[in-house]
Amino acid sequence: MTVALHPSERAALRRRRAPDPWRLWREAAVIAVPITLVLAALMAAALAWSGAFALGGGTRPQTRTAGSPAQSSPGSGTTGTAPLPAEPAGRPMPASATATGVTPAAPFSLRSASALDRARATECLTAALYYEAVSEPDDGLRAVAQVVLNRVRHPAFPASVCGVVYQGVERGQGGCQFSFACDGATTRVPVRSGWARAARVAAAALGGYVYAPVGLATHYHTYAVTPAWNRTLVMTDVVGAHFFHRWKGFWGTAAAFHQRYAGSEPALSPAPRLATPVIALNHPAAVAPLTPAAIPATQVQPAFRDSGRPLKPQPAPAPAPESQILDRWKNSGKPLR
Repeated sequence: MTVALHPSERAALRRRRAPDPWRLWREAAVIAVPITLVLAALMAAALAWSGAFALGGGTRPQTRTAGSPAQSSPGSGTTGTAPLPAEPAGRPMPASATATGVTPAAPFSLRSASALDRARATECLTAALYYEAVSEPDDGLRAVAQVVLNRVRHPAFPASVCGVVYQGVERGQGGCQFSFACDGATTRVPVRSGWARAARVAAAALGGYVYAPVGLATHYHTYAVTPAWNRTLVMTDVVGAHFFHRWKGFWGTAAAFHQRYAGSEPALSPAPRLATPVIALNHPAAVAPLTPAAIPATQVQPAFRDSGRPLKPQPAPAPAPESQILDRWKNSGKPLR
């Protein structure tokens, strides 16, 4: 039996069956608010630990103490770092020390260098570009070359190109500023086309070309590496797979890059990875010929005792029988006249 409902009852029944949007929002808020608060607390703790809250302010760089060594490269794809000398007394802080823009470096010059120093500087810079960034585009090579030359003019580093590239090789494995000089990468024979490309970029940089986007960067690292000095420097640019950084404060300004090129390029070489490398770049090791070991005849199975001996001469084949082709078919297959 069907019971007729009053219009007001039917309206109340429809409202009861329809979903309440506010109830759904309240249930979602009960779930989302605690999760949001936990994520915010974790993010704030991470930022506070990494010092990201102080990115806008300059920190006073550390001073060099007697006998404090430079920190070597922590891994492939990153540079090492070095302690900074004391800031010059009475020198006013340049306005660029707190600026956020990128200041291009001054052109590098080898006018006062000898022919030998030019050749050694070009070879050292080419090796650094090849083994550190040969897989990068040309701008990646130019950026790495700019970092090397910026270090040459910074008082925290040696005043020669080869001295910068091979800094730390005297300490042996794991002490190099550039990882390729200690990890045995130079034992690989360079690809001729890649070496020629690196040499062109090195010659241009030593001739005065400036790669402005990285500015006064003295450090870099790849996406795969996060060195400890990353939190104390200012990033200037990202080129290819490398992040480039400069120092904060006075030592990251153009006024700090006042060191003169010393010349007298040292004849340095990468630290050997092994005391006697298996494969050398220019001196391949002699390999002794292999001689098979003698096996007693009693240990040879009867079926294989004759193996290795020359075969017996085979009898001459019997003469072929006379042709049995009929005379009318002897000329078949010959071209028609």
